[in-house]
Amino acid sequence: MRTIARIACGFILASLAAAGAAEDRPDRIVRITFMGDICLDGGPGHVVTNGEDPFEGVASLLEDTDLAVANLECALPVRGAGKAEIKSYTFKAPRESIPLLKRRFSAVSLANNHSGDWGKDGFASQLDLFDRGKLPYFGGGRNISDARKPLVLTSHGLRIALLGYCDFPPRRFAATAKEPGTAWLVEADVLADIKTARTQYAADIVIPFLHWGTENTPTPEDYQPTLARKMIEAGADAVIGAHPHVTQTIDWYRGKPIVYSLGNCVFNYFPHDMAVYYGWSVQLTFGKPSGIDLKTTVLKLDPAGLPHLAIPSDKTH
Repeated sequence: MRTIARIACGFILASLAAAGAAEDRPDRIVRITFMGDICLDGGPGHVVTNGEDPFEGVASLLEDTDLAVANLECALPVRGAGKAEIKSYTFKAPRESIPLLKRRFSAVSLANNHSGDWGKDGFASQLDLFDRGKLPYFGGGRNISDARKPLVLTSHGLRIALLGYCDFPPRRFAATAKEPGTAWLVEADVLADIKTARTQYAADIVIPFLHWGTENTPTPEDYQPTLARKMIEAGADAVIGAHPHVTQTIDWYRGKPIVYSLGNCVFNYFPHDMAVYYGWSVQLTFGKPSGIDLKTTVLKLDPAGLPHLAIPSDKTH
C-alpha cells in the first residue's frame, strides 16, 4: 500500500481492529504513544506531495494505541502568508500534510524552534489551516494564553491534558499577549499550568511535552532533571522531551517516567548529520493498579528520513 488513498483504507481497517481490541480492556486504562521530531520538508515533504505516507513504516505503532502524539517541527503556512525567517534552517511542510497528520495522530505539539519559521503571519495562518482541518494541536496559539492552554483529550473515561513548551531559540517565536506563537518554557508558568490543568480542566492525566536540551548529545543538561522533577511534584504524570535529534536517558521519579528525548521520527538528513538517525516511540499505559507502564520501540530513519522499526515489534522493551 503506497498511495494515500489505499493507505487510508488499510488504516481504517486496522483502526477498527485496534478499537475492537481496546474495547476488551477495562475502562479507565488508556495507552498514549509519543513520537519525536517530525519535519515534513525536504525528502519527507516530497514523499507527502507524491501521495505517499511517511509514517507507513511505523503504522503498526500508531494504530495499536488509543492516542498518538508527536512534535511537528516545521511550519505549515498558507501559501503567500508570511515570509521565511532569517535563520540557519527554515522548514516548511506541504499543505497535504494536514489530513495525513490528522489520520495518524491525535494531536501535535507546536512548541519548537521551527513552527515560527514563516513569521507571525505564517504561524497564524497555520493555526487557521489546522482548525479548518480539525487537527488538534497544543504548545502554540493566537496569544500566550492560548499557547499555554492545555489540550484535553478524552479516552476510556479519562481526561488527558497535553501541555507544550520550548526553550530553544529564537525566543521571538514565542507568543505574547497580542501576538501568536509558541509557549516558551518558563518554570513558574509550566508549574502553574500543570496545576491549572488539574483544577480548572479536571484532567485525570497531565503530560508536559518539552522541546529542550542540546542537539546530538546522549544525556540531558543539568537543569533538566531538576525541572522535570518539579513538574512531577506539581502534578505531572509523565514528562516527555524532544529536540536533541537523538534519544537520551529515561528516569523515574515518584513512579512517573521522564523521557528526556525521543529523538527523530521523520526528519530530512543534512550533510553534517550522523550517518543514521534513530528515535524512540514510547507508549505509556495509564490506569493500571500496578502503576504506569512504559514501552519503548526503537525507530531507524532510512536515507529519505522516514522511520521504520529497527527491531521486530515483538522485541519492544
